Parts: sequence; C-alpha cells; structure tokens
Amino acid sequence: MTRTVVISGGGTGIGKAVAARFAADGDRVVIIGRRADVLERTAKEIGATALAADLSEPAEVERVRAGLAERFGTIDVLVNNAGGNIERHGGPGGPGGPGDVAERWTGNFRANVLTAVLPTEALRDLLNPDGRVVFISSIAAFRGSGGTSYGPMKAALHPYAFDLASVLGPRGITVNVVAPGFIEDTEFFRGTMDDERRAMLVGQTCTGRAGSPQDVAETVHWLASPGGGHVTAQIIQVNGGAERGR
Repeated sequence: MTRTVVISGGGTGIGKAVAARFAADGDRVVIIGRRADVLERTAKEIGATALAADLSEPAEVERVRAGLAERFGTIDVLVNNAGGNIERHGGPGGPGGPGDVAERWTGNFRANVLTAVLPTEALRDLLNPDGRVVFISSIAAFRGSGGTSYGPMKAALHPYAFDLASVLGPRGITVNVVAPGFIEDTEFFRGTMDDERRAMLVGQTCTGRAGSPQDVAETVHWLASPGGGHVTAQIIQVNGGAERGR
C-alpha cells in the first residue's frame, strides 16, 4: 500500500537518506525545509515533493498543514528530522553575558524543539490509523553537547514523544525517537571534523566505525513498518554503542 510520508529537514544528510528509503518503496514522500533550492534538487533526485518552509514559525506550519491537507487529505508517516546546533561555542565559560546565552539557547530551542513540536501538533489529526511519528534526537541528549544548548534541546523531545505516544496510541499510532551518534556525510559534522576528533568518536563505538545516514534511515523505516507496530514510546539509539563509551 502506498503511503504518504512527510519528512522535515529532508534535503540533506539523514533526512535525505530517510526520504530516499521511503521513496524506494514507492511511497509518496514530501520533504520540508527552509532552503528551496536544496529541497528541489533532492526531490528531483529521489522522486519526492518539495515544500519550503521554516517550521519554527507558526504561520509557516499552518501553510504546510493546509497544503498537505488539500493535496493528500491524510498522512501516514511523519518524521521530524529538522534541526541542528546553531552554537559553535557556548555553555559555561562561553563568550558573552546572559543576553548572549539567551540568544543561543533560544535559537537552539527554535531549531530543534519548535521545528518538531509545531508540525507534529499541526498534523497529528491528519495521521491515519496505524500511522507513525518519529523524532530524530541525538546521542547528545544522553551525553551532553560540549556545553552548548543542543543536547538539552534534543532531550526535550523525549518526554514529549512519550506523552504523545500515550495520546495517539488508541488510534494505533506509534511515536518513537531515534537518537544517532556520529553520522558521517552530514552537514552537522562536515567541516568540523579533524582526523584526531574523528578517530576519537569512532573509538568510542563498539563497532569500530562511524555511522552513516543509511543506518538511521533503515531504523526509521523499520519503525514505520508493520514489524514495528508494537514498538512505541521508545528511544532507539543508532550510535554503535558509543553512548556507553569505551
């Protein structure tokens, strides 16, 4: 059965890999993000529909909801992947005073929490019975993010997902979180990784390798499959065991 799958942050990296995985099954895939040119290139490449929007803005989310409702009526899978760490420095001892801290923490709240919560709240009534909601979190939600606000913002998604699973469960809808670790070939890490840091992150895994966007995509795809139908309110870590450390 062909499903309608909506993926935020679907233009690059993990989101693109997730979108491509569903598109390969013949599903109707909609990718959402702020950069229209990036989305259009990816949509053309994998056979998806591109919808440019800033999901941290309520009015933009309302526009997305109206467009999806008009075109598809209902949706089957919602993958909240949009996000990123707007801080390149910060946390205890970081530059600036309270105003600078507030700006950085608010920025990561908008980028990682609002971009997931606002579309979920707007689209939850469009979800078909037996639908799926997946949030992309991070190993940083468990281990911290080097003093930045990124980890705490990803961690905020976890209890939200648990509550949502309880509310949507009677409709047969599952809600889960996937928390990746070091995933190569993504904008998140590109340009920030020297050989020493890469070796350190790989060395923390039990598998002895970095993760790939496809690793995350396969996990999300399984959660959205019939085989994942009794898995809900869970956090699935895709980090090669790195959360445990070595």
